[in-house]
Amino acid sequence: MATRLFRIFTNDFSPTSPKIRIEQVRHGHHIRGKPPTIARTLKQRLESLKKTDPLISRKVDIGFAVPKLSKKLQQSWMAEHRVIRANPEMEKQARYKLLSVDLNQVKDIWTKTVRPLHLHKIAEHYGVFQHLFGYAYFKPVVPLEVDYRIEDDTFVRVFTGNVIKPNEARQHPIVNYETKTDTLWTLIMSTPDGNLQNSNNEYCHWFLGNIPGNKVEHGEQIVDYLKPIPSRGIGYYRYIFVLYKQNQPLDYTKYKKTQPCLDLKERDWNTLEFYREHQENLTPAGLAFFQSDWDPTVTEFYHSSLDAEEPIFQYNFPKPYVRSQEWFPLKQPFNLYLDYYRDPKETMKYFLLRKLKNVHPFREPKPPLKYPNACPIDDSVPSWLKTQIKRERLGFGRINDMK
Repeated sequence: MATRLFRIFTNDFSPTSPKIRIEQVRHGHHIRGKPPTIARTLKQRLESLKKTDPLISRKVDIGFAVPKLSKKLQQSWMAEHRVIRANPEMEKQARYKLLSVDLNQVKDIWTKTVRPLHLHKIAEHYGVFQHLFGYAYFKPVVPLEVDYRIEDDTFVRVFTGNVIKPNEARQHPIVNYETKTDTLWTLIMSTPDGNLQNSNNEYCHWFLGNIPGNKVEHGEQIVDYLKPIPSRGIGYYRYIFVLYKQNQPLDYTKYKKTQPCLDLKERDWNTLEFYREHQENLTPAGLAFFQSDWDPTVTEFYHSSLDAEEPIFQYNFPKPYVRSQEWFPLKQPFNLYLDYYRDPKETMKYFLLRKLKNVHPFREPKPPLKYPNACPIDDSVPSWLKTQIKRERLGFGRINDMK
């Protein structure tokens, strides 16, 4: 702490004229809080805040291992790479952007190398594993192709988070993947968003079990297909396809529903509980998901097919508060004060007519002033009107001050 002291000094030549000088005298410093030898550092405090249970924070891989490339294939790629780098003509074409690249070959190499890692990273970003499997995850090692047919020759493919409207996904998709013929698979489509009965569960939109090889049409349909039905006012819902590999034929009788299943309560689903019950015989291997938001077909589906009232989520904004009028409002611009109590329709009409006066159908609008406040205003204009003109030149009109 420091205090100010006033000291008076006299001049030897003029003793009658003293001089006053202000000095600061420090009496000492008091440490607030714990001393540095005991107090924790910022790093230690942040670590304590971010500390989690190691049993919960450690994630478990429940899928197949990503297959490694054979040494023979790696050596062939490296030899091809050396040949390309030694070709000066190809280097010249690449510098002048004349070199064409076979995208199908690039996609094939990407599929064989880092595709599962990239899909896993994208799914983590969208919270797919967190909301389906909790603290477990898997690498989608089996490429899963899901296509929705819009017209005879038009398809929409499901990738990783692309937007597909409910009208485009009204029919069940065409699913394809590469596998051996003597294998069995399970395909489940669900959404972790928008369960109207239990927010902790999902809706099962499609369930096919005991699929022989990649012949999806020959699989046992446990739950028939239900189109996306995202509610109005919520935003985007995630619709996720998970492909499981079976070790043996499984009995899914307890999950089977009467078809068509139009009761949403019957479609209540929990992926984590399902996997815990069948984890000895199921291994997740393929993944694809898309997003969908409301369109008018959802309303029609609720009314005609589900025979239910459509849920709509909207925020009711309260009416703006306008205090009672006063006889003599003090310290308020009189024109703005009156605008508070005008009919909003009358106000909008006034500004629309004023704008139309300056708009010509065959002439360009006048360019804005380069330096608005540098243009003089007639002295005969009252001060309140000058202020209004300056604000309008800067784009701050009176309409922005009204309720």
